[in-house]
Amino acid sequence: MAALLSKLGQFSFRRRWLVALLWAAVLALAGVLASRAPAPPPDDFSIPDTEVQRAYDLLDESFPSLNADGATARVVFKAPEGKVTAPEIRGAVEETLGKLSEAPQVGQVVDPFTAKSVSKDESTAYAQVSYEVPAAEMSDSAQNSLLETVEEARSADLTVEVGGNAVGGSKEVGHRSEAIGLAMAAVVLVITFGALIAAGLPMLTALLGVAIGICTITALADPLGLSSTTSSLATMLGLAVGIDYALFVVSRYRGELARGRSREDAAGVAVGTAGSAVLFAGLTVIIALAGLGVVGIPVLTKMGLAAAGTVGIAVLIALTLVPALLGIAGKRVGPTQTRQLRRRLLRRARATDGVGGTGTDPAGGDPAVRPGLGVRWARFVTRRPLAVLLLCVAGLATLAVPASELEMGLPDDGSKAESTTQHRAYDLLAEGFGPGFNGPLMAVVQAEDGGDARAAANRLATQLGDMDGVATVPPPRVSDKGDTAVLNVIPTSSPDSKETADLVHTLREPDLERDSDARVLVSGTTAMNIDVSQKLSDALVPYLTLVVGLAFLLLIAVFRSLLVPLKAALGFLLSIVAALGAVVAVFQWGWLASFVGVGEPGPVMSIMPIFMIGVVFGLAMDYEVFLVTRMREGYVHGLSPRDAVLSGFEHSARAVTAAALIMISVFAGFIGSSEQMIKTIGFGLATAVVLDAFAVRMTLVPAVLTLLGHRAWRLPRWLDRITPNFDVEGEKLHAKEGPGAAPQPSQEHEDRHKDSRPADDEASASHVGGPQEPVATPSASGSASASPATSRRT
Repeated sequence: MAALLSKLGQFSFRRRWLVALLWAAVLALAGVLASRAPAPPPDDFSIPDTEVQRAYDLLDESFPSLNADGATARVVFKAPEGKVTAPEIRGAVEETLGKLSEAPQVGQVVDPFTAKSVSKDESTAYAQVSYEVPAAEMSDSAQNSLLETVEEARSADLTVEVGGNAVGGSKEVGHRSEAIGLAMAAVVLVITFGALIAAGLPMLTALLGVAIGICTITALADPLGLSSTTSSLATMLGLAVGIDYALFVVSRYRGELARGRSREDAAGVAVGTAGSAVLFAGLTVIIALAGLGVVGIPVLTKMGLAAAGTVGIAVLIALTLVPALLGIAGKRVGPTQTRQLRRRLLRRARATDGVGGTGTDPAGGDPAVRPGLGVRWARFVTRRPLAVLLLCVAGLATLAVPASELEMGLPDDGSKAESTTQHRAYDLLAEGFGPGFNGPLMAVVQAEDGGDARAAANRLATQLGDMDGVATVPPPRVSDKGDTAVLNVIPTSSPDSKETADLVHTLREPDLERDSDARVLVSGTTAMNIDVSQKLSDALVPYLTLVVGLAFLLLIAVFRSLLVPLKAALGFLLSIVAALGAVVAVFQWGWLASFVGVGEPGPVMSIMPIFMIGVVFGLAMDYEVFLVTRMREGYVHGLSPRDAVLSGFEHSARAVTAAALIMISVFAGFIGSSEQMIKTIGFGLATAVVLDAFAVRMTLVPAVLTLLGHRAWRLPRWLDRITPNFDVEGEKLHAKEGPGAAPQPSQEHEDRHKDSRPADDEASASHVGGPQEPVATPSASGSASASPATSRRT
């Protein structure tokens, strides 16, 4: 694999302008197709083979005039000091209804006085406004007309608010936050590379990949039913992984330049080694996202596939366009830490000459080449692995405690910010009519064998009116054929309460159908929430089995070990449960709610946990692959297990830290979105990356690998024979350069360390990175050149 990718990297470097033009052509084609595509549809939470969906299908067939897909608005009127039925106030309400009826794209406006949508104390009334088009197809003039009419109707004697999906939310705050996230990512890149060109290259390629992905999603939105939320999630993940993948390739390229390679060879080695890690890390993300299809919820499947496609584009760009742009940039992307590395190589050359070619550094090292923070942290962890392991697990377990009280639901107007008109309308309805008016249930009654649907619905309404938990049941609406009727059932409790969920289960009992002599289907938002939760619960085990199982097999082939993939999976479980605990604490309990911008604490969005599991699993494996492949590279080249851990940190800690900070910045930028779904996902993913990157991968991983020692890298012989060797460490690349370029562990090394305890090998800390680096010898021009290094005995 490494050899194949190395050839790809060298080809892209040599044919740099051809590769760049091909990607530019792909972007242009995607842009043209997107510009000609219609607007994306709204989020569709339909769930096949559920009672809710069957009820909606029956409504579409029997009541085509209802226009179930059309946008709706609920305009709420309240007289603070009087009654809305008073002549002067009623006149103002009717005048407002007349203006609403003349607004663009409005299909119907229901008068609250004729529909009896007036509270018992006559202080509050609401009017239902139905539109001819879905919410995503509403024009700006239609939305502006609705909001302006509501604003004009407000007075000292009349409070007017509006809710519903016809009220567009402002996305300016979300865009500003995304820009802030990108700016923070740019700062991290500049600090990491210390050069503007090198820092700008990952940002440029990530934006290009996201642009191609979003244009493709936009072009396919109408035929495939991809909503605007799908594009937002693809943008979020595409930016994060696109920057990270390019960062790792560029970082390895600069490191190879510092070791004396030519630019073309450095590009080949970078794509062959770091590119292999990018490929397998990307595959784990794609598996996790595509695996969301097993849940059986179309909107979740579409989100996952669209995001997976964007991640796939990011991988292809990292393997082809990045080396091409490195070739175009030329000497403007220079080697990393050249002076420091050459000092180290020259010092090692002198040490080799002084101790008979052993290549061993003097104890303590040179202050001029003091190890980086990542190596110093790894030394601290590997000296106290058990204590660090216990403290870290205890901390993550504490953060996970709130997850035990997780409640799920779908976002509504009550979850929006208190300053919005939607939230105020939600509160006015609850005060005037009761909390159940914000989440009415819908009972669809279908007469059997040519029976009278009206009579069956009236019998059912009488039964429901006497039930506990039912506030009121308005008269039924009957279809033109007389075979189907609709009853609105108003609960006494709020939409997200346990009492309302129990009422739904009661309405679905078979006895109710038998007593009414008709087929009864219960639908509505609350019923949909219950069906979604059940669907997610049923799919959780198959999903985890599929995703974790496939990724586990993939990681066995990458690391050629059983314990390393197992450790990776267990670490992921710790980080995901802790991140869910943080989500519950903020969005459900209300901790730091004002700081995050949560309008009203309430149940966590139903699809959030399983979507978060899929995404975070893929991202967690990213860091696992990037960090641990460098550890294995050191181990197979002759280092002891503890030295291999330190070597991995020396070569990868800086890049992994930068990648994590970039992902956190991008995800955190979406916390400012006006969409509750995007806000929750952005917060959850940012928190999960913080915990997984720094608590699990940078802390638990070195502690566990130190405790396991040689056992961490063993694979049973029978499994080793049947497991394909993808050569992620690039051993074949080093082999082509000669036997000394990439030293293999000698028999003496194996014998000396067979039964050793890695934690006791304190002196090995100064040897980090030695076996992978060539020894520098002064050339005729006085510069350091690379020559093969000998194996290091530890």
